[in-house]
Amino acid sequence: MTKEQWGALQDQICKTIGQNNFKTWIEPLRFRGINDDGVMTLQAPTNFFGTYVSQNFGDMLLAQVSTVNGSVRRLNFQVGINDDPRPAPKTEAVLPQAEEPAAPATTAKDQALPGAPLDMRFTFDTFVVGKPNELAHAAAKRVAEGGPVTFNPLFLYGGVGLGKTHLMHAIAWELSQRNPHLTVLYLSAEQFMYRFVQALRERKMMDFKEMFRSVDVLMVDDVQFIAGKDSTQEEFFHTFNALVDQNKQIIISADRAPDEIKDLENRIRSRLQSGLVVDLHPTDYELRLGILQTKVDVYRGMHPGLEIENGVLEFLAHRISTNVRVLEGALTRLFAFASLVGKPINMDLVQDSLADVLRASERKISIDEIQRKVAEHYNIRLSDMIGPKRVRNFARPRQVAMYLCKQLTSRSLPEIGRRFGGRDHTTVMHGVKRIEELRHADGQIDEDVELLRRALEA
Repeated sequence: MTKEQWGALQDQICKTIGQNNFKTWIEPLRFRGINDDGVMTLQAPTNFFGTYVSQNFGDMLLAQVSTVNGSVRRLNFQVGINDDPRPAPKTEAVLPQAEEPAAPATTAKDQALPGAPLDMRFTFDTFVVGKPNELAHAAAKRVAEGGPVTFNPLFLYGGVGLGKTHLMHAIAWELSQRNPHLTVLYLSAEQFMYRFVQALRERKMMDFKEMFRSVDVLMVDDVQFIAGKDSTQEEFFHTFNALVDQNKQIIISADRAPDEIKDLENRIRSRLQSGLVVDLHPTDYELRLGILQTKVDVYRGMHPGLEIENGVLEFLAHRISTNVRVLEGALTRLFAFASLVGKPINMDLVQDSLADVLRASERKISIDEIQRKVAEHYNIRLSDMIGPKRVRNFARPRQVAMYLCKQLTSRSLPEIGRRFGGRDHTTVMHGVKRIEELRHADGQIDEDVELLRRALEA
């Protein structure tokens, strides 16, 4: 095969995987030749880049290449600057032989660092920044720049679909692109626990310790899942300490703040709080609309000529407010439905294709949400508001939260009391009555309650 033949193949590859994937992953590759053993070498910008292409597009590339040159049995990716390639041992794709199916190519490093795959969609370029997530975004960007560790760990927390995993993947992509020689390991807390249990069972604890303590950057998603798992917490604590002592960067995510994770050991909680703890707040209307507009730009490239009526995006941003994943999924379904039936995207189509999503996303305010919003408004910790302390600084916000729970949810007084540190229902009744009285007598309390109510119902 010649460079010209490789160039001619690229149109077909683009049609197969789509223009975005092609421009991101295939166009940067450079043809370097084929040796006598049927190994075709392609030059990639970084080790990480070559690994990703090999794992995700290797079989497709081999199939395409074999239509032009049947002697090519393997792809080998090399990293190089200009014409001085250096071997990249992780990035080999093998075409299965008829007589003996070849196993996926792996190396010692592949086996030693069993991380979760990164989603190519989750980069900083595709992350829409707004007020609820601007601090988390700025902190993630700072860590992704590499260089001296300024805060360790970076702890990102927030509810489902607010962007924690997106930022984690974006950091990993950026670090690997900036410095391909860094060992960046991203995995979930459940995967960490699984590897730990596997090492115990196979009596390979020394291998486990060496493996996790040799990384340059450790990223653990959904760390709340190790809470209550004593042995896993013990090993996580020692791994954490070893990496911090070596000045290695640690990035953690969870669905709540460290001091709100039940059954988490105090020494781990203290360690997690020793760095920068950043909350990703629930999205506001402007951020949701911005996310939809960004997605529409992508979908229009995939469905040219598909019209979308004014007001549709605004309607979706208002109605689907709790989870960005659900919001993005609704837009994907809308474009797919419109392209299949050949109709423009208007409000009638929205009602027809998203009836179940719209029903499920009708605003249901939870006690947790009220507690979090009130604590944030009064600038106190959630644990203090629901805790036993009776000082006025905590008692008044607690009563406001109880009042809003009574007004905005269908929960009973005993259940509300249980959610406020196991208080009796008579305590809730007293708190509700006190706020009703103060709303008439204290303009500030009335303004606070009304402001919180509007924010919760938005």
